[in-house]
Amino acid sequence: MTALLTSPRSAAVRVRGLTKVYGDTAAVDGLDLDIETGEVFALLGPNGAGKTTTVEILEGYRARNAGEVSVLGTDPAHPTAAWRAHIGIVLQSTSGSDELTVAELVHNFAGYYPDPRDPDEVIAAVGLEDKRRTRSRHLSGGQRRRLDVALGILGRPRLLFLDEPTTGFDPEARREFWQLIDGLADHDGTTILLTTHYLDEAEYLADRVGVIARGRIVAVDTPAQLDGRERQSATVRWLEGGEPRSLITSEPTRVVGELAARFDGEVPALQVHRPTLEDVYLRLIGDHR
Repeated sequence: MTALLTSPRSAAVRVRGLTKVYGDTAAVDGLDLDIETGEVFALLGPNGAGKTTTVEILEGYRARNAGEVSVLGTDPAHPTAAWRAHIGIVLQSTSGSDELTVAELVHNFAGYYPDPRDPDEVIAAVGLEDKRRTRSRHLSGGQRRRLDVALGILGRPRLLFLDEPTTGFDPEARREFWQLIDGLADHDGTTILLTTHYLDEAEYLADRVGVIARGRIVAVDTPAQLDGRERQSATVRWLEGGEPRSLITSEPTRVVGELAARFDGEVPALQVHRPTLEDVYLRLIGDHR
């Protein structure tokens, strides 16, 4: 019988005290996490931080040593076919079925679900309508990733796992993929758990981000507010008398106004640098090494 855990109505994922040990090493060490229904949540962390292990436990593919886990109201250690039908997974890399066309793959996969989306509508939704008759081995990297997403959303998942979805993409393909994922979250209300090493990707897509280090979540917030980012001082840089000048300030707008008045308009080589998400992320994981 599936073990159900009590969790807030708004929580698609609720984790308390999650622990996974390999020999003498705790890959996940008492981790707590909440992901709200309908949000895009990015899980960030360096290699070896416990990110992949955590996600695999949530997906039901890896056993834990301790802790409570609820995913869509069910303990993934005791999955049912009905529960799996509500989970979509897009892995970092896929293989096989290279000789099947896009249409053949999507129509075949539809048979695995009790209430699939219309396969042709899914193909159109991910922008592969003109590739219906193309064998998957002939797709570009970006097109193959769109096919992966098509297979991941075919069963109408309430929760979609995206593992490093744009690794190896060129900038244009990455932007196109972001728009696709943005549409899933906005129009379908799908809860999305994203893992990525691209901080700009997390900033663009995620409602909230969580940083994992040494097997624990060390910070969770919106990308703009993570670890007090919006309150941190900015650095104002400019040229004066041919020499570079800079000032660290919590009031950059006031400083720029004073400089503009001093230079009677245009400030030479003016730059205002606020801490980026990458700056905050690197500091967080550096503090927990």
